[in-house]
Amino acid sequence: MKYPIDAYTMRARLVPAVIGGAPAFAFVAIFIAWGGIALTNLIAGTALIVLFGVFADVARRRGRAIEPAIIEKMCGLPTTVTLRHRDPTYDAATKSGFHAFIARKLGEAAPSSDEETADPEAADAFYERGTAWLRENTRNRKKFDILFNENVDYGFRRNLLGLKRPAFLINAVVILVCIGIFWYRWPVDLANSFDARLLVVILIALIHAAYLALFVTEQGVFEASRSYARQLLLSTRSPHLNKDSKRGPAAPKTSRKRVSRPITEQGA
Repeated sequence: MKYPIDAYTMRARLVPAVIGGAPAFAFVAIFIAWGGIALTNLIAGTALIVLFGVFADVARRRGRAIEPAIIEKMCGLPTTVTLRHRDPTYDAATKSGFHAFIARKLGEAAPSSDEETADPEAADAFYERGTAWLRENTRNRKKFDILFNENVDYGFRRNLLGLKRPAFLINAVVILVCIGIFWYRWPVDLANSFDARLLVVILIALIHAAYLALFVTEQGVFEASRSYARQLLLSTRSPHLNKDSKRGPAAPKTSRKRVSRPITEQGA
């Protein structure tokens, strides 16, 4: 059964959109009278849906926009970096296994340490072709569920980081608008449900800003990216990608000669 919104879109795009736009959603929600249906409810509800869709699209676009800078700060894609001979993430034996697998699948020799030193760009091109092959052949979520979850986690953190600056701007706008409403309605009466909800929105915006500042960081994206890269390289050991290599060479076919049986004399 196919769902209109898949797991990746939900967790890596829509959830960051909800988190990034939480103060704006909360502000719009205070204009909805939850006890009944009215024109203001329809307007506010429509605004919520529109905001939700806009933030989901912005999350995706902003996540992709900041990705080149993230890759540059990590000195390349983590899969490419960890496949380099000079990178200490994996021991020589483990790395040799990765290289051998990629070389077998691509049908070309892996660069040696000396070749990598002499022409690092050509070596990186080989590693990138290998990881591209791995990504293309590990799309089955059921067979590579751990890898899929790592990819979702990376997408979530990257997209949320992309929304960080727009979210700060929205926080500032929401707080200023709420303060303006309080000034217009002065004195503030917390016994009034609208004023109380307006104060809650300000608190949400402040907590939201603190969360963005403390927990939505480039370092979190780096960690998720490296975790995904590790799982992608470990997929080279998966039986789903090594079915052909487990089979031994086929035995050569030999022509069988038909041997005639001697006729036994009866009654001898």
